[in-house]
Amino acid sequence: MIALAAALLNSPSPQIMEARDKDWRCGPVVYHAFVDRFAPSANLEAKRSLYAAPRMLRDWSQAPQRGPQLPEIGVWQHELEFWGGDLDSMRSRLDHIQSMGADVLYLNPIFQAFTNHKYDAEDFFRIDPGYGTDADFDRLVADLRAANMKLVLDGVFNHGGLNNPIVTRAAAEGRKDWMVPDPEHPTGFRTWANTGRLIEFNLENPAVADYFWESDKSVTAHWLRRGADGWRLDVAQELGFRHLRSVTNAAHRHKPGSLVVGEVWAWPEEWNRSMDGILNMMLGEMIISLSKGEMSGAVFGKTLAAMSGPNQIEGLLRSWIVLGNHDTDRIATRLPDPALRRMARELQFALPGAPLIYYGDEVGMKGGFDPEQRAPMNWDAVAENPEELQHMKRLVEMRKGSRALRIGDVTVLPSEKLLAFARRTDRAKEIVYVAANPTAETVVEVLPTMDSKVLGYTLFRDDASGAEMRSLAGTMRFEVPAKSVRIFRFIDEATRHDQYKRIDG
Repeated sequence: MIALAAALLNSPSPQIMEARDKDWRCGPVVYHAFVDRFAPSANLEAKRSLYAAPRMLRDWSQAPQRGPQLPEIGVWQHELEFWGGDLDSMRSRLDHIQSMGADVLYLNPIFQAFTNHKYDAEDFFRIDPGYGTDADFDRLVADLRAANMKLVLDGVFNHGGLNNPIVTRAAAEGRKDWMVPDPEHPTGFRTWANTGRLIEFNLENPAVADYFWESDKSVTAHWLRRGADGWRLDVAQELGFRHLRSVTNAAHRHKPGSLVVGEVWAWPEEWNRSMDGILNMMLGEMIISLSKGEMSGAVFGKTLAAMSGPNQIEGLLRSWIVLGNHDTDRIATRLPDPALRRMARELQFALPGAPLIYYGDEVGMKGGFDPEQRAPMNWDAVAENPEELQHMKRLVEMRKGSRALRIGDVTVLPSEKLLAFARRTDRAKEIVYVAANPTAETVVEVLPTMDSKVLGYTLFRDDASGAEMRSLAGTMRFEVPAKSVRIFRFIDEATRHDQYKRIDG
């Protein structure tokens, strides 16, 4: 145990840090957009026929509302309501995504489908006509390349739409091997969540695996070759560890350095070993619980220490920290108090992983359960440049200016009321200390630095508040106001004398 503890406190080696520096998958800022709802189309009239009944085209100013089930079609009414955004209109607003400092653009499914959410793909090799063409996709990729950004697509390999050629061909030929038979379901096949149109695929069939990821002509290979840089796998936990590792290995083979992250609503450890990383829903839930005062700093710290333990930090750095997305209530609905949202955001940008910004959250858009959280983007709010948007941009700038926050290890400090941790690299002067106070009163705690390279009387400053503290014989006095976060960076005061001159040698 002593040897293990000592190993955990060692700084990451220069070789490890150099590898992380070169790996775009470690700690980027991710912007998540739903194409239909992100930006109004400039060519709406030209494609109005695509939204004929039973589909409906809504005005951009209308908010989505939950509708009744349509048993004869196998969907909910609100799944057939569209706002008309497309890849071309998304390109017209890339300047906003760039202004957010995003390194990665992640899109909900863009392939031909019946519903607006497109998790019921009817053709995995075709861009949905409502979104545009292959040429529109190519232009989007070119624009992202020019902006030095990456593109991650949504891979739905567990299930497809009722009219997918895979399904119709197998049904016509009387073959059951591409799907899983279910005589009790009207379709004759097993469906995801017992829905009417989402037919589950039999991933144990090697031909299905070839179709989706193994073959050089697979869905995975095709879109990586066309310019995508990675995949976010829908309902990843339902693919299982073995298939996820197979998908990840195949993606790396088709395009070295590509990313595979999966939607996982569970403890991350084994899932991170099966993919490059996950959508870290758990860490997002912990952040929100801490901000609401429902989780103590000590419990958060112990959990974070376990989550980032031996052989786990690399997967954690490549995972996306999700405070809200198309499947959850928006953060402004869950945390109506702007002060609590600031606290949550500051932790999201300070913890190990990639902070994910769900479109509209940067301007405080609200939205409850599906479909409310999928409302069209509020561009009037963007034009007003609210404090929430300014705060987000300051956090992005802070993170991009700190190697430790982007790709550093994490060391949890033993605290009672605060959540306190350090982000560390191979360079002593890059260390950052973070302290969050989830209580209703100011907390003062003297805590160990937990780092042999932090020498006495070193100055640390929280730029947002101007608060300062100095280390003293391996300890530091943290004073954190109620419901707030302090992010203390190393202040280099060396002029003629530098006590750190031989520390990193």
